[in-house]
Amino acid sequence: MSTNVVVVGVQWGDEGKGKVVDALAEHFDIVARYQGGANAGHTVLVAGKKFVLQLLPTGIVRPEKIAAIGNGVVVDPESLLREIRKIEENGVSVGRRLMVSDRAHLILPYHRAHEVAAEEARGVGKIGTTAKGIGPTYEDKAGRRGLRACDLRDPAKFREKCGAVVAEKNRIASALFGGSPLNAGELADQYLRVAEGILPYLADVSAYLGAEMDRGKRVLFEGAQGTLLDLDHGTYPFVTSSSAAAGGACTGTGVGPTRISSVMGVSKAYATRVGSGPFPTEATGPEGEKIRERGGEYGAVTGRPRRCGWFDVPAARYSARVNNLDALIITKLDILDPLPEIPVGVAYEYKGKRFADFPPEIESLEHAQVHYRTVPGWQQSTYGVRDFSRLPARAQDYLRFLADQVGVKIAMVSTGPERDQTIWLEQSVVSRL
Repeated sequence: MSTNVVVVGVQWGDEGKGKVVDALAEHFDIVARYQGGANAGHTVLVAGKKFVLQLLPTGIVRPEKIAAIGNGVVVDPESLLREIRKIEENGVSVGRRLMVSDRAHLILPYHRAHEVAAEEARGVGKIGTTAKGIGPTYEDKAGRRGLRACDLRDPAKFREKCGAVVAEKNRIASALFGGSPLNAGELADQYLRVAEGILPYLADVSAYLGAEMDRGKRVLFEGAQGTLLDLDHGTYPFVTSSSAAAGGACTGTGVGPTRISSVMGVSKAYATRVGSGPFPTEATGPEGEKIRERGGEYGAVTGRPRRCGWFDVPAARYSARVNNLDALIITKLDILDPLPEIPVGVAYEYKGKRFADFPPEIESLEHAQVHYRTVPGWQQSTYGVRDFSRLPARAQDYLRFLADQVGVKIAMVSTGPERDQTIWLEQSVVSRL
């Protein structure tokens, strides 16, 4: 039986999954992306060269690996082709190593226009989307009016379907936003021209992955965002529009759940969040600013400053349960190096009641009192350390404390952005890969 692993974010995304997937990809044959769109920003640093990947699976930067985009991803063909051109200009040959599910739904210009208008209409209740049309594309998918990559293979049928959808979009835009009508013919012409560039990559990704796993090939499943942004399990409605948790790997690639061997969760040694929504352990003021500056906490795609705070045990326990995590991977440990003390959120209380689990109500999370446990800092550099025994004793204690509190062993610690700035704590995990 082949080893197939899902890498999932434990927090609200931005946990450093790009670096982690890149480091793990050495042990796999295929890296498959299972949800999200070009709002993801996986940053990979290889020999000093920086790659920011939005749609392309992280495995693409390793020349011997296959990269697959699953049916759970929404694809903007123009964005994808730009990203392919950019990465090839940086010395990475894509060639035949990329495949895109022909069942993936397409982002069209009206999706972007819809998202911008809807977000503006929310006023102070903005969700904080990236305005790339991702949410409206998933809405059309659920509403059974979406256009899929396979539709591009038949220009006449694509024009027919596009015409029907655009007529409906124009009626909605006129009624709700007063927008100018779209020209279905021009839109179809534009998309069919772009389609010529992505048609060679289209494939039945589910069938391909199944056949390769039957041959003993290993697949690493990569999500975007994090568990707390999952449409079902996140801090709704301040969530993304797809299944970011580990279960999305199955529905988002067409692979059965019994073929998944393990799930590994990625978390920063502290916590961050982009956009609106509850963030119980947020550090406001100078403390949050210092973490942001030291950690370079700005969105890889948008450049937006991330909200920063302390490690959240209840949230991490919740993610561990939802994903049935086998192991934790802790990133950015070195960002905490200067701190004499490090608060860790260990429990929530709201209206005099302590929560035994992560509450579903936004109001509870927004107004909860967080109980902290303050642990000693180490005030020594951990940057680039590759051996656990060489970490300061208090840094080791901090990691053990997190593992004990969450109830999941730590398998790997990242101490810098380069792929080799990594500590493996659980050799048993490495041996299974």
